[in-house]
Amino acid sequence: MQTPLGLVEMFAPDLKPDNKSDNKPDSKGDAKHDPKHDTKHDILQHLLKRGEATAQELAEKLDISPQAIRKHLKDLEAEGAIYHTAEQLGMGRPQFIYALTAAGRDRFPDSYNQFAVNFLDTLIDTLGKEQVSEVLHKQWQRKAQHYKSQLGGGSLRQRLEKLAEIRRSEGYVTEWFPIEGNDLENQNFIFTEYNCAIAHVAESFPNVCGHELEMFATVLGCPVERTHWMVNGEHRCGYLIQNSIH
Repeated sequence: MQTPLGLVEMFAPDLKPDNKSDNKPDSKGDAKHDPKHDTKHDILQHLLKRGEATAQELAEKLDISPQAIRKHLKDLEAEGAIYHTAEQLGMGRPQFIYALTAAGRDRFPDSYNQFAVNFLDTLIDTLGKEQVSEVLHKQWQRKAQHYKSQLGGGSLRQRLEKLAEIRRSEGYVTEWFPIEGNDLENQNFIFTEYNCAIAHVAESFPNVCGHELEMFATVLGCPVERTHWMVNGEHRCGYLIQNSIH
């Protein structure tokens, strides 16, 4: 039995796919038997990763016909999971650009509920902001040690690959890739996550993201810089992983 890791896990246990919400796309029965279910999920995940896409781009990416993709998009829009904007290109018909709504993003378990924010407010009122910040900092340190115990040794690339696997197992939509132009010895990387367990809390307490940034640096043993941030309205959190070997 795994021991709970502390305050963060009390607010939001390890993220797992929300099968209840994904498995109820319409009233036709259990989504596990709905042939449209997987494609809808793929559409939502692609929009989660890329921010926006046209029907043609989605059809090419998912290898299905434009007619079929438009039917799925119509269904998802009716469900309130996506919306579209029209972009006029030349004299022809406008091109529709699709993106996730807040409800669509919430289909990926990605946030604390309002209780977490209220709980932190109460802690601050009771203990003071500095005390609460110290509690959160210690929690992220414990999380870092937990990850480090799973990563083991190996190169930065190997540790980053393992970290991405762990985060995916917790429900994060995670990608990473090397930056071109670096030699192998000094290889830098980009690490990206498209959903966030502390998104709602970070809106009220953005300093928690600084603790998470510090955690990644501790786990990987190298400098880490933020390149993208959901708190700033971007659709992902991105990090530059800098190889400290020179």
